[in-house]
Amino acid sequence: MKEKIVLISFYILCVVIFVLLIIGGYFLYDTLFVYYPAEDIAKEYLVSTDDVKVEYIDDYYFFDGPGEDNAIVFYPGAKVEFTAYAPLMYKLAEKGIDTFLVKMPYNFAFFNANAANKIIKNNNYNNWYISGHSLGGVVISSQKYDNIKGIIFLASYPNKKIPDNIKALCITGDQDGVINLDKYNKNGEKYWNNNTKGVFIEGGNHANFAYYGKQKGDMVATIAKEEQIDTTIELIMDFIG
Repeated sequence: MKEKIVLISFYILCVVIFVLLIIGGYFLYDTLFVYYPAEDIAKEYLVSTDDVKVEYIDDYYFFDGPGEDNAIVFYPGAKVEFTAYAPLMYKLAEKGIDTFLVKMPYNFAFFNANAANKIIKNNNYNNWYISGHSLGGVVISSQKYDNIKGIIFLASYPNKKIPDNIKALCITGDQDGVINLDKYNKNGEKYWNNNTKGVFIEGGNHANFAYYGKQKGDMVATIAKEEQIDTTIELIMDFIG
């Protein structure tokens, strides 16, 4: 009788382990391999023009415009194909701020959190800025960077104190249904410095900083994506000066 009970218990344990492996495998697949692909329109900005030279180098796209002094290294949001941000990067370069759009392993910035330091080390600009959307912004704030002038958060917030010698800009849409506003407010109160400015774009949402479609949980923007991106560029230009 005892042997039968032990055998039944063993079978039950095997079934439980099998079910847990199936569930774990599903969540791992969903996390690492399911993502928001870039829309076709975004890929049109990966082609060089007379105004902006676009080049893929190692694991990033370099958008080289007419400017020579200022540059931004950009980290994409979680589970978003990095090329979705190409229009924003291209238009910034067109305005005189060269940009480096980083490709992240499995579309998660924390898998290559130190990418910006490598780019800064291998390129010469007078003024460096780092920026990130959503989780990308959280990740950039957790790293230590040399020789940067400022941090630009898009639909994001820092998770550690911003050094007093670095200025910061936080741009968020007031229709953002994804960002944790309680966390945004608490972290802002705790980690912003006196050189940090927070701006809400009226009518903007979480996903419309890039071209990857609607994001789960997001609210509907009341302004066009192009307007949100153009407003973002104006705010960044003013921030960099």
